Amino acid sequence: MNAPTDIDYARYDHIRPILWTGDALQLLDQRKLPFVVEHVACSSSDEVASAIHALTVRGAPAIGIAAAWGVVLAARTVQADDGAQALQKLEPALQRLNASRPTAVNLAWALARMRRTLAVAGADWQQVLETEAEAIATEDLAANRHMGALGAGLIEAGSGVLTHCNTGSLATAGFGTALGVIRAGMAQDRIARVFAGETRPWLQGARLTVWELQQDGIDATLIADSAASHLMKTGAVQWVIVGADRICANGDTANKIGTYQLAIAARHHGVKFMVVAPSSTVDMDTADGSQIEIEQRDPGELFGVGGSRTVAEGIAAWNPVFDVTPGELIDAIVTERGVILAPTVASMKAAFGD
Repeated sequence: MNAPTDIDYARYDHIRPILWTGDALQLLDQRKLPFVVEHVACSSSDEVASAIHALTVRGAPAIGIAAAWGVVLAARTVQADDGAQALQKLEPALQRLNASRPTAVNLAWALARMRRTLAVAGADWQQVLETEAEAIATEDLAANRHMGALGAGLIEAGSGVLTHCNTGSLATAGFGTALGVIRAGMAQDRIARVFAGETRPWLQGARLTVWELQQDGIDATLIADSAASHLMKTGAVQWVIVGADRICANGDTANKIGTYQLAIAARHHGVKFMVVAPSSTVDMDTADGSQIEIEQRDPGELFGVGGSRTVAEGIAAWNPVFDVTPGELIDAIVTERGVILAPTVASMKAAFGD
């Protein structure tokens, strides 16, 4: 499927969460948005790993990009004659970066790519690493723009869409995955209404998504996560559009907690469900969603909002960060390689078997 090109990217893409200065990695602190716009400077790979774990930087593609730059920072502390020698010395730093968040496949993918590059590099291995990290970011932006146009092409003019969590420029190198489709759909006058769920407990939808769309002049309506089914029942939404942290060989998709219930509600109400992610998020080595490790975060994140406790002492909480949507509930998976409708093992293998 060829993507249309009538999109004013400059108008709909103002935010960059990851900035490489040549000496440090500047990360837009997404924990403080929307009221404080502040960057955190990381000058070591361990600081990058801590920033990933703490959600200073978040979103599967952005995590992978940040980790790649973390390898570049780690390389500044190592002396080696060539890349293969450097790789042995850098392995502990690579493992610490990999352990910072276990569910998003982009993190392991980016680190594996940096390993492969380093293994065959010569005496200029440090410069080679920096060039590779820059390529990962540049390719992500190009992929997002292409996916945006492909996904928008599935949407009929006048449609309403609902998105979950944050999948925009803040979660990527720029433009976004699911939010990239929404940006492209708005640019082409296909989308008439945008709704965003708040996304408890970190409120990525409330703090990040609607703010990010506001920066681009796109009106979005915030809803409570628990209002989604009722919204679908009113007929205001024709598509649910979400990102992904890992897509399995059968199309099962791990994404922010709450995505699975949206897919169930969408199928019941005749609303289409679209997953948008770069091919680096596809994990053909994982057969289905039952094999995905679901990250569990501190239960204390559920005990309050904005630092104010709302739950009585002594209450237990369960805080999985992701859930898995079965492939049979997904109408379309959009990557930069194209669109897969109603994904199956066969169609996924045909697209990603290499």
